Amino acid sequence: MTNVFETQWDAPQVEAMEALRAWAVAFAELNQQMSSWLDLPTTDANALGQVLWADSSGDPLSPARLGQRIGMTSGSVTVLVDRLEAAGLLARSREHSDRRRVTLRPTPAARERARAFLAESSAEIAAALQGASATDLATSTAFVRTMAAAASDATTRLRAGRS
Repeated sequence: MTNVFETQWDAPQVEAMEALRAWAVAFAELNQQMSSWLDLPTTDANALGQVLWADSSGDPLSPARLGQRIGMTSGSVTVLVDRLEAAGLLARSREHSDRRRVTLRPTPAARERARAFLAESSAEIAAALQGASATDLATSTAFVRTMAAAASDATTRLRAGRS
């Protein structure tokens, strides 16, 4: 059976795509474990993870940006945020001069539950990162960023084509 990608891409390109797919699958499985750990539906755990990550990087999410990241409509995001807020894991805040703009922040309880999960789950990933050379990390980071940008550009183009 011929690989679908081999008709358009050479072997190293196919191998890179297969490695990215394997990472995406493994990461999705790890997210499922986080969902179980947090005793949340997968969608809720994914959303909470996005809010935690964005907050820790200093770029907190609005409900609209969260919806874009997890592929949900604004109405569905509102219901999801309501659930996470009721569970004591998420807080809405109005931090901008435009008081209509809402920022999503994880609660201390959410941060602690995520910290506990990471303490339990990240040993193998931390070891892999720590074992990689600075050169390998720089090269792979640049490549993954390029691929993420290409996927994002494709998504934007496809969304525009549907409107």
